[in-house]
Amino acid sequence: MTRRADPEIAPQSSGSAGLLTIDLDALAANWRLLRDRMGGPQAGGACAAVVKADGYGLGALPVARRLAAEGCTTFFVANVEEGISLRQALPEPEIFVLNGLLPGTAALFARHRLAPCLNDPEQVKGWLAFCTGSSPSPAALHVDTGMTRLGLDPEDLEELDLDAAHALPGLVVMSQLACADEPGHPLNRRQLADFAKIRPRLAAARASLANSYGLFLGSDFLFDLGRPGYALYGGNPTPSAGANPMRPVVRLQAPVLQLREIRRSRTVGYGASACTGPPAHIATLAAGYADGYLRAISNRGAVFVDGCACPVTGRISMDLLTADVTDALRAGIDIRPGTLVDLIDDDHTIDHVAERAGTIGYEILTGLGSRYRRRYLGAVEAALPEQSGP
Repeated sequence: MTRRADPEIAPQSSGSAGLLTIDLDALAANWRLLRDRMGGPQAGGACAAVVKADGYGLGALPVARRLAAEGCTTFFVANVEEGISLRQALPEPEIFVLNGLLPGTAALFARHRLAPCLNDPEQVKGWLAFCTGSSPSPAALHVDTGMTRLGLDPEDLEELDLDAAHALPGLVVMSQLACADEPGHPLNRRQLADFAKIRPRLAAARASLANSYGLFLGSDFLFDLGRPGYALYGGNPTPSAGANPMRPVVRLQAPVLQLREIRRSRTVGYGASACTGPPAHIATLAAGYADGYLRAISNRGAVFVDGCACPVTGRISMDLLTADVTDALRAGIDIRPGTLVDLIDDDHTIDHVAERAGTIGYEILTGLGSRYRRRYLGAVEAALPEQSGP
């Protein structure tokens, strides 16, 4: 996604919507890099992809189809509805559902060949009972080693029929790292030690501990199956190391709706939180917090026209934001209604925007709204089948 020498102009047919560009070639390159950390091309099945929350906001179906074409054979989603949608597009890969098995849903999982991540003893017993009455079906045992969220307590394993669990095809034993984004945090090593104690009790299962950050903590965290999510989409999995090893995947642009020359001192936006005066120019852009460009960025972030930083001036509102483009105009950059302004690009990434907003890149990425026009760069290798009901 290379920036043009001159500012882009939104096509007239696009109306006033912003443009979200998703680089599937960069996504695929990121998966290959993470796959290689798990053992290289010959270990393609050892690197899964987390595509929950509609592929972290970028479109689960095009994302998963491209990754499947690259060789990814295992996907994780949050809930059964996401799993059913993905199964309709991809008939072959393993699909694990992280939120687990709610009562009465076992037949639904089996019908769509979805594997539940079993998070408490009753879920384990219910799935084993269902498989006894039909046929063994894949699942994961999620054991909590320090997150205290979803997951079995290690002591729960004492009351479970682990022999019956071992009979499930493709069994995975997994846990979730709580502090992997802080490599020096002592909980990382404690969780690793606790997981290593559990591992021999489920020796026939594939073991999975490393998320995006965990893949960079060291080889002893890798085990059999990596579960990257955020890093696939360009998020930095090594924030303490500075440089991001992942390629940027997202470019977000919003068109200028109006360019105002400021002829006298005046306030800008709700709450009059910013003031400006001549000589100045304020551009109003078609993006706001309803589109995932957070209100917290008000008066502290910047947008970019042909690489020139333009401070966000005034509060971001639901549908609009305002930026001071005075310096860009002085530099001779042409700005007019329809000019596309970068909110996120290769140099000003989701992590940078998150830092300005005082949050994490996950929130920026998954919050990108549905009103943007979406453009995918790079091939989506598989064709979607005709959609049908469950």
